[in-house]
Amino acid sequence: MLKYRLLLSPALILLLIATLWGDQWLDHIPVPPGAARFQWLSTTDGTFPPGLIILLVGIPLVALAARELGAMFHAGGVDASRRWMTIAAVAGLVVFAAVPLKTNPLTAVALVATVGTVVLVGALAWHVRDKNMTGATAAVGAAMFAFVYLGLMFGFLLAIRREHSAWAVAGVMLVTKSCDIGAYCTGRAIGKHKLIPWLSPGKTWEGLFGGMALAAGVAVGAVALHRATLGTVGVGAIPMWIAALFGVILAVAGQAGDLLESVFKRDAGLKDSGRSIPGFGGVLDVLDSLLLTAPVAFWLLSAWAAP
Repeated sequence: MLKYRLLLSPALILLLIATLWGDQWLDHIPVPPGAARFQWLSTTDGTFPPGLIILLVGIPLVALAARELGAMFHAGGVDASRRWMTIAAVAGLVVFAAVPLKTNPLTAVALVATVGTVVLVGALAWHVRDKNMTGATAAVGAAMFAFVYLGLMFGFLLAIRREHSAWAVAGVMLVTKSCDIGAYCTGRAIGKHKLIPWLSPGKTWEGLFGGMALAAGVAVGAVALHRATLGTVGVGAIPMWIAALFGVILAVAGQAGDLLESVFKRDAGLKDSGRSIPGFGGVLDVLDSLLLTAPVAFWLLSAWAAP
């Protein structure tokens, strides 16, 4: 497993860098005149909206994660439609991007609620199409779960991108994953006291504190790098002690996100969400911590880093 991780990690990092660089570059490209009539596809200065490349890469990731989540529901005895769970997850992500930048808050909330309503009704109609009502409530619940857990929660990365540069998104991801690395290394080296043995036997308190320390240091480094390259605006305006605090908070949120997925896997009797990424498990095993840190990071940045 370690061999696969060492081989695939550089490729995943390059893919991430290419995605974020491409998104930052596209942000300055004018929208073709024929496409400008679509409000969601252009900003006030006529360029492509921020987050478009992240959306295009995120859609297949969320779709694959939804299939894995559907398999978990099936393993747990829930007759959920993986097709509708995939549709629901992608719809939740797309609606985040489809809200026009110039819309008012009430319209934005109504748009998200409308898509959620369509998902609910569609999933129910699909389940009872054969006049079988058994398990309808659980199946609809699974679709709505995918809509929120994979679609809306992942969509917070797009929300961060709308307010900040692509490198702010990179910083959130880096801080989150640095906690995973710090927790793993510290836990393997000195971990003795189990964090939640009945849920995740491999996690220790020593590992958690090690992950928090590394995440705090990475967060401080990310803010310092932002100041050196992009100036003291946005993320660069965050005080260093606040950056360290952000790192600790995101570390805790990321570990909670990992434990949240552990609940689903335990319920389904599975060790990993899938086998699509050798050495890492499934797509959901890679995204689990980010799904919870993304909304937390959005609100932290909204409070301390004005765009």
